Amino acid sequence: MHFVIIDLEWNNTYGRKTKSFINEIIEIGAIMLDEKLAEVSRFSCFIKSQIGKKLRGSVKELTHITKEDLDGGMPFTKALSELRRWIGGRENTVVTWGDGDIRVMIENYRYLNGLEVIPFLTNYADLQGYFQRVMKTSPARQVGLSAAAEMLGINVEGYSLHRAVDDCELTAECFRRLYDKKLFFEHIKKCDHDFYGRLSFKPYIISNINSTLVDKTKLSYICESCGEPAERISEWKFSSRFFKALFYCPNCNERIKVGVCFKKLYDSVEIKKTSVIVVDRPEEDSGAAEVI
Repeated sequence: MHFVIIDLEWNNTYGRKTKSFINEIIEIGAIMLDEKLAEVSRFSCFIKSQIGKKLRGSVKELTHITKEDLDGGMPFTKALSELRRWIGGRENTVVTWGDGDIRVMIENYRYLNGLEVIPFLTNYADLQGYFQRVMKTSPARQVGLSAAAEMLGINVEGYSLHRAVDDCELTAECFRRLYDKKLFFEHIKKCDHDFYGRLSFKPYIISNINSTLVDKTKLSYICESCGEPAERISEWKFSSRFFKALFYCPNCNERIKVGVCFKKLYDSVEIKKTSVIVVDRPEEDSGAAEVI
């Protein structure tokens, strides 16, 4: 098993074909490691722009890539063909820091080639997710490559960041510090139909309370003070990603603002619930049912 660490630089531009913005790849960097994580070879190329006409100033400032660099680059399809040839036929796992790069590569492949599946992508691992698993950091807060390197005791000043192959070097060093064969192999995903489905799916907030995806049992409230069910005294209203309603606990004589958010993920629904006690008493406010 070889590991192919890939990093991309891209330029956000408007795609006329889809009439929406797309992150067009402008540079590909890759480093191949053997089973002992020693470097075997590396790959690097600029991509000639086919979607965007103008390189964003923020991209030029961050990467120091120029329009002249891109004018001398390869067309995307040829670059991917060269990358595939460089990877070869040996069993490999593509590794990126976060799944953003692999999502962008698939998006570019779909836009420019009209194909959903990348030929050389058979196994994949998100090193950022693996880092968070090993280091036990919160999954709610993604850790950037530089911050992770510093946490692992790596001096980032020795690396030129925000250029594809240089970021691959830093990713490779983080990989070496984190690598546990058994644990990492559990983290590798097969690039099958389910894999592509998960990456292309865009999570969304459910705003229709009558949707079959809304678990009606979650539209209730147990008083946190007495442990008894509270009575809903207003209609549910959708606002700022949450269904919101006012509840009243007769045991505690308290009103509580309750919010429930339903977020559709690829194969599940994520539910978040909030509650805040209203200071005013019900009898002091005849319009209690309207306060959400």
